[in-house]
Amino acid sequence: MSDVATQPRVPARVVLLSLAALWACYFLVATLRGAVMGYDFVWPIFSRRLTICILSMLVMAAVWPLLQMLERKSGGVRLAIVLVGALPLALLLSVINEAVFSDMEMTQAYGSEQEAEAVKSGKVKISRDEAGNILVDLPTIVTQPVPAPPGTPSEDASAPTPPPAPEPTTTSDPNAHSITIHTNKTLGDSYARWGSVADYAFTRYFLVLAWAALYFALAKAEEARVAERREGEHRRAAAAAELRSLRYQVNPHFLFNTLNSLSALVMTGKQDDAETMIQTLSTFYRRTLSGDPTSDLKLVDEIELQKLYFEIEAVRFPNRLVSTIDIDDAVSNAMVPGMILQPLVENSVKYAVAATQRPVTIAIRAHRVDDMLELSVTDDGPGEKVKGVQGFGIGLGNVRDRLRARYGDAATISFGRREEGGFATVLRLPLQFGPSDAGPLELARA
Repeated sequence: MSDVATQPRVPARVVLLSLAALWACYFLVATLRGAVMGYDFVWPIFSRRLTICILSMLVMAAVWPLLQMLERKSGGVRLAIVLVGALPLALLLSVINEAVFSDMEMTQAYGSEQEAEAVKSGKVKISRDEAGNILVDLPTIVTQPVPAPPGTPSEDASAPTPPPAPEPTTTSDPNAHSITIHTNKTLGDSYARWGSVADYAFTRYFLVLAWAALYFALAKAEEARVAERREGEHRRAAAAAELRSLRYQVNPHFLFNTLNSLSALVMTGKQDDAETMIQTLSTFYRRTLSGDPTSDLKLVDEIELQKLYFEIEAVRFPNRLVSTIDIDDAVSNAMVPGMILQPLVENSVKYAVAATQRPVTIAIRAHRVDDMLELSVTDDGPGEKVKGVQGFGIGLGNVRDRLRARYGDAATISFGRREEGGFATVLRLPLQFGPSDAGPLELARA
């Protein structure tokens, strides 16, 4: 598909609204200008001006496809074409204005609508002589005798008979019923109408240029919106890819440790424990790999996964691993990134339980702090510092990167030794809830 076919277009609704706004402003300015110049607010002028605005808007809307063809042109080419092409369009709009107001001009010239109608009907003929004077030919006057009222002395039989009334006559003198209006106009005034058209064309020219500039600005804005939307989609895709990659880093790391534990169980002859671990591990991976690694889980489901992990590690450390879970019911449906607690619990097993021969308690707690969800994983082990790049180990670095990719700066992670002994990691992330009717994750036990 070509670039022309795929390039963003200004919606037709926006184009028509821009034209309507342009000519509405023109109508308002022209009306106010007439008020300032002393013209009366009369409907004939309003109706004709409104007609001109509607017709002009339709004519300019017809030019819209031509402007679309110029969107991919360079700025110089576009400017040259618009400057030249606006001339005939402005002239057409001026002719429309002259045609609509032509009858109003005749009415103003003859003084009233009745006089203008008389000129149109042919009862009065108006012309100009070579000096520019106006000649008005009046209709022929016919004189009729007026009968005397009854009872007057003229009806008396004894009265002398009046002479017969003369027959009505018409004059053949062409100047007998003509009026000459002397003016100061010359023959050059015959071009006044075209001068008026040119004057209106000049005004319309700048209106056309203004709308063309507005259209190209709207086209650029639409292009910027599409580019911003695509950039947002790319950012979301990149964030999803990063989340997916970080999520898949958790499972291989956990699997590596679990396989080492299985090897140790087999080598020490604990086949039953090894079989239990394999079955539990199979259930754990079936649940963690079946979902979308970029989607969130309800906290109660995340806790169920960690319980399953504790079962796996309890096979390795049956007398040393003690787990406690304290989840506030008010946040049990809060949404968290899947497997976000796994690296933290795994660190406690690695650096606390495996590093000592005494029982170690790993505690998971969750509660609400203002509008944030606070998750903590603590242990009472030796409290050795987790070594790694910039103070983060692999597990803590993974959690930090996932929180940044998912929440940006809205989520934080803090960790360190506890005063009473052991190590603590605290996560704070935005409190978001999922559907209240969905139950906890049901983990099948093989």
